[in-house]
Amino acid sequence: MTEGDFDPDRILHALSDAEVRYILIGGMAAILHGDAGVTIDLDIAPAFDPDNLERLATALRSLGARIRAEGSPEGLPFDCSGTFLRNLGQDAMLNLTTQAGDIDVAFTPTGTQGFRDLKRDAVSIDAGGITILVSSLADIIRSKAAADREKDRRALPRLRSLLERTVPR
Repeated sequence: MTEGDFDPDRILHALSDAEVRYILIGGMAAILHGDAGVTIDLDIAPAFDPDNLERLATALRSLGARIRAEGSPEGLPFDCSGTFLRNLGQDAMLNLTTQAGDIDVAFTPTGTQGFRDLKRDAVSIDAGGITILVSSLADIIRSKAAADREKDRRALPRLRSLLERTVPR
C-alpha cells in the first residue's frame, strides 16, 4: 500500500454497505470541517455492541484488513471477527492496513467516552452518495488535546482557529 493507493471513498462505502455504526474522527473528520491538514488514513470510533462489531468485521474483511506493523508492509493477518473485536475491549485501538488504505479503529478515542459520547454532537455529511457521521470539530479538538501527541499539538492551533471562525456568534 502506498500513499497513492489511499481510497477513503472505498473504505467509507465498505462501512456503509455493511451498515456499520461509527463516527469518523481524526484528521479526515477535521478536513471535512474545513481544516487544511493532510491525512493518509481514516480514523473511526464504532459503536461497541456485538451486532455492530460483526458488521465492522464484515466490512474490514471486504477490504482485506490486516494489522499494520512496522517491517511488514502488507500487514499481519488476524482473526477479523466480531468476537476478536469484542475481546479487544472498549479501550483498544486497532491500526489496520487494507486494500484501500489505512484505517485506525478507536473504540474509545482519547479524551472521549466513545461512540455515544461523540454521536451527541456529530454532524451528518454526504460523502460520495452516502451519509456519514463526523465528529464535531470541538470533539476532534478535545480528543487531540487529550492525546497530546506531537502531531496533534501541531494541529491544535489550526483547529482551534477554525473552530473560532465557524462557531456562530
